[in-house]
Parts: sequence; structure tokens; C-alpha cells
Amino acid sequence: MEIRGALARLRRATGLPVVFGGLVDPGRRQMRITELSGNATVALRSLAVTSGSGLGGKAVALARPCAVTDYSVSRQISHEYDAAVAEEGLRSVLAVPVVVRRRVRGVLYGALRTAQPLGDRTLSAAVTVARDVEQALVVREEAGGLLAAARAEPAAPGRVGRLGAGAGGARGAAGAGAEDHRPGVAGGAARGVRAARAGRRRTRGESRAARAGCAGVRGGRGDERGDRAAAGAAPGDGEVVSALGDAPAGRAHAGRGGGGGTAGGAAAVSGAAARRAGLPA
Repeated sequence: MEIRGALARLRRATGLPVVFGGLVDPGRRQMRITELSGNATVALRSLAVTSGSGLGGKAVALARPCAVTDYSVSRQISHEYDAAVAEEGLRSVLAVPVVVRRRVRGVLYGALRTAQPLGDRTLSAAVTVARDVEQALVVREEAGGLLAAARAEPAAPGRVGRLGAGAGGARGAAGAGAEDHRPGVAGGAARGVRAARAGRRRTRGESRAARAGCAGVRGGRGDERGDRAAAGAAPGDGEVVSALGDAPAGRAHAGRGGGGGTAGGAAAVSGAAARRAGLPA
């Protein structure tokens, strides 16, 4: 405990035979003496010191060190606790507040059983020990705050939601099928899956549109060939090759009909070639 360790240091640093102290009750302007060293009685143990009362109460109210040469007759303090101080046999007493973030958190006392002034060196040593307690309290509170934040962080809805929209969404878009019970991550995965499905639907629609366009082109070419055939136009190169390919069929007819089919086919090819060249057939 900070107060117990501080009293041991205070006793070594100042040489005072009796030291004691305690922390201010949370939410109250009252300090309770919980630790003592060098005491002869239990008169001061668990004594509640109100802000502004006695030497320690004055140190709490002013948030600065205070000292008296003879406690029982001093005019600088009130005397609500004279009985307890007299029972312990204390005369010269100092009280140093422990201040953290402008709030008094405790008080350290040092005392002599004789009435004699406490020098500046003694008071300065006591203040140094109080500063050490202040630093220890700050470190403990900051460590406790960080630990509490670290424990609460996985359950914080804002952070989990951001993780869900980011990492969870990416996993969903990539096709992750693992079930995640955290609401933010599950929502992100669902959004990613819906986005992937919508992308596939757009791709399929574009494919259908492309196929329809190709069919339209093929239909247009068929209509063009039909128009040329109806108008008696000269056949194109592809049609000439087709006519040559039909020559064996002509020879088959010639076998039955005395060769007229072959001659007729050759005449047709020659006439077509002549028309293409602009010569009379």
C-alpha cells in the first residue's frame, strides 16, 4: 500500500519517531488515519479527520503543508482531536497533503514527543515523500484505466461495427462462409455477399446483352444475303467458293444425265466471273 511504504520512507528521511497517515475518503472531505509507525497507543488509529479541523484537516483544506511546535496550545489550528493527540503524547507535529490532479488524496504526518521547532530540512524531506506517493497514485490510476479500457474494447459496439464494415465486409466479398456472431462483422459480411451477388448479376446481364448484340449482327448479315439473292445480285466470294464446292454434285448428275450437269455448272461459274469483271457473258 502506498501510505504504508511512504511512512517507512518518511521516518527514514526525517528521523521523526512517530509517523502516521491515511487517504481521503472518496467523495467526502474527510481523511481517515489508517497507518501508523512508532506509535505507543491506538488512540489515533481509524481517527476521521474532517477538512478544516485540526492540523491534518487544515492541510486538506489548504492543500499545502502545515506544522505546529506544540499541538495542544497552538492557536493556528482547531482542537477537536486534542484528546487523541495527548494520549499518544505528541507535541510537535507536521502534516503534508498528497495532491493528485489538484485534489487532496491523503495526508502524511510526522511528530515528536517534545515541543521543538521542525526545521526546513525536515519539512522538505516530508514533502518529497508526499510527491512520491502522488506519482505512485497517478501511475496506478492510469494503469487501471488502461486495463479497464483494454477489457472493454472488444465489446465496444462502435469499434466492432467499424471492424465489421471493413474487415468483415472484405471477408464477405471474398466469399468467406465462416459464421461470425459479432453483429458488426456479420453485418459487414452480409453486405459483402450482397455486393458480390449484385456484381455477378451485372456480369450475367452484360453477357446476355453481348450475346443479343452478336445475334443481331448475324441476323443483319443474313438479311443482307437475302436481299442480294432477291435482287439477282452477283454472289460474293463466299458464294463462289460454295458453288465450286457443289461441283461434285454436278458430276453426280452428269453420270446419270450424260455430263450436262458438269457443263452447266462450269457455264454458271464462268458467267458469274464475267459479270464480276464487267464483261458480256
